[in-house]
Amino acid sequence: MPHPSRRALIGGGAVAAGAATAAYLARPGTPSTAEPAPAEIPAVEPFHGTHQAGIATPPQVHAAFLGFDLRPGIARADLGRLMRLLTDDARRLTAGRTGLADAQPELAGLPARLTVTFGFGPGLFRAAKLEHLRPLADLPAFPVDRLEKRWSGGDLLVQLCADDGVTLAHALRLIVKDARDFATVRWTQRGFRRSAQPQGQTQRNLMGQLDGTVQPADLDRSVWISDGPAWLRGGTLMVLRRIRMDLEKWDAADEGTKEFAMGRRLSTGAPLTGTREHDEPDLTKTAATGFTVIDDIAHIRLAKAADPALRMLRRGYNYDETVSPDGVTDSGLIFACYQADLARQFVPVQRRLAASDLLNDWTTPIGSAVFALPPGCAEDGWIGAGLLA
Repeated sequence: MPHPSRRALIGGGAVAAGAATAAYLARPGTPSTAEPAPAEIPAVEPFHGTHQAGIATPPQVHAAFLGFDLRPGIARADLGRLMRLLTDDARRLTAGRTGLADAQPELAGLPARLTVTFGFGPGLFRAAKLEHLRPLADLPAFPVDRLEKRWSGGDLLVQLCADDGVTLAHALRLIVKDARDFATVRWTQRGFRRSAQPQGQTQRNLMGQLDGTVQPADLDRSVWISDGPAWLRGGTLMVLRRIRMDLEKWDAADEGTKEFAMGRRLSTGAPLTGTREHDEPDLTKTAATGFTVIDDIAHIRLAKAADPALRMLRRGYNYDETVSPDGVTDSGLIFACYQADLARQFVPVQRRLAASDLLNDWTTPIGSAVFALPPGCAEDGWIGAGLLA
């Protein structure tokens, strides 16, 4: 029996396609329907809920961020069909089931905590003629930025995260195939984190720093949107930044210089005024010289939000992609942050960092994009329905 057509769902034949797919999945011997022994049941992150998965979810080992440009002539009705299709495959894949018309069903059975998260860029609101509902303002120009078009912008975001690289690659291919009739891929950014450490421990980036020590304690105040457009309540706003690291230059700096720039110990992540990673930094403490122990332009000071409710939820991934003939790596950080209000949370911090952060000597933002991430959906719903239905 052939796989059901993706066109059936796009053209409004969701019921018929769903029935055909159910029949296919029920065939004896289909890998996705085999009942595994309890010890073999793979980890599953719930897809349905008030909020989309992949935001507050404990970060997985692998990530891929896809930025799409909508094809000319795509309108609101087309976007509704696209999001129904993407939602359907995302709910299947994250549950360890085959996607619609999945050509490699053997790869679907290990979800490995796969999450698929969707975001809408400024261009999507223009295409849908819904600019009056657009919650995103363009970010201001920051003096430290050296942004490249190949890593910036985008009308639609798909963020995929999983603890298995094959699972992630399989999901990415299927999502891209779903979107082909509606959009072209503008950029793909792949990242990774350490797998050989307990969940919950702060990860180190490729500069050796513990990255992401301070996170918001109350996501309802800091991350999830509770007012504004009804379609966005329960969602959030995302900034994605690609930050290149000059590791050759960083290697040449001594430990004291690196710690002075960060305001933290490299070995433990503790602030220079403390002994443990999560000690509250004392920004007023002075040394025998009369200067503050944590410098006025150290990263930890400039990145600190005065009000804990204004902290951003950060989800960083390393990238390390090419090595030049003379042995220099193209490395850095894919910095994803989520907040309820860009103007009150992201922009003030980034203005301070861009103006004087000591770490600017070793890092350069080369990509930037903003997206509105709708709330989650129920089992009979689809992501973005509140805006596009």
